[in-house]
Amino acid sequence: MYRTMLKIRHFEEKVHDFNEQGLLSFTKGFVHLYVGEEAVAVGVCSALKKDDYITSTHRGHGHCIAKGAQLDRMMAEIFGKETGYCRGKGGSMHIADLSLGILGANGIVAAGIPQAVGVGLSSKLRHTGKVCASFFGDAASNTGAFHEALNLASVWKLPVVFVCENNGYGITVPADISTSVENISDRAKAYNIPGVTVDGMDVLAVFEAASEAVDRARKGNGPTLLECKTYRYRGHFEGDPFDKVYRTKEQISEWKERDAIRRLRKKLLDTKTLTEAEADKIEKGVITEVENAAKFALESPVPPPEIAMDGVFAD
Repeated sequence: MYRTMLKIRHFEEKVHDFNEQGLLSFTKGFVHLYVGEEAVAVGVCSALKKDDYITSTHRGHGHCIAKGAQLDRMMAEIFGKETGYCRGKGGSMHIADLSLGILGANGIVAAGIPQAVGVGLSSKLRHTGKVCASFFGDAASNTGAFHEALNLASVWKLPVVFVCENNGYGITVPADISTSVENISDRAKAYNIPGVTVDGMDVLAVFEAASEAVDRARKGNGPTLLECKTYRYRGHFEGDPFDKVYRTKEQISEWKERDAIRRLRKKLLDTKTLTEAEADKIEKGVITEVENAAKFALESPVPPPEIAMDGVFAD
């Protein structure tokens, strides 16, 4: 878990650096970083099996990495290179790897929630025993898709874990002025399913709650709504003046004091699970892996025009 959270953090910081250098100018405004929320993706995906499924969001890099995606192919996709997961056609918001159960990040808010219900129905009808975790933000819980999906998943007792990453903001709008409940997990009561709220800055707490929800789903007892209260350190998108317009530097600093990676590192050191030297070695190895992924992406070719229609489906 420590290594995977570091992978997400350093990967996202490298993407941020590339954007600042103007190397991602063709995707400006379309890169949404996961920095700060690492514990949610890692805690949930650590509770899943390799052949279980996830549906993701526009802020999906962390979900993909936590489910096992390769950093080099992810970075290449963000750069629009042919060696990327979708041959450069999906970009930051549409990375997918069906072999790992990553059914695709999605640029449409809440779109992955009903998709997860379809996946859950497929698993149930085929008796595969597979579970689908659906990640979405707090603002997505205000859409009709969310409510319809939870209702149907409950009626059919589908093996789905609905994971709300409540980072407190829908773009620039605070959740407390756009949402009718203090805890989004309370909405589970309307659909007769368990609703659980956990500290999304504590990877072990997320893992424990997710494990219980996944076990419930796998046993055929239906879905769970798991709310993880977390915080994104960056803006809604790269270029968003978040620290000057709608959030204070004091608020950001307070949340960073609860940083999930720092907290887990301290726990590993305090329990003598790792030494300082071992922890540092893990991080250095992750940094090298991210640098190699960046080099791979920069040196990869752009997709040739003749493959423009490959893999594209339309009526």
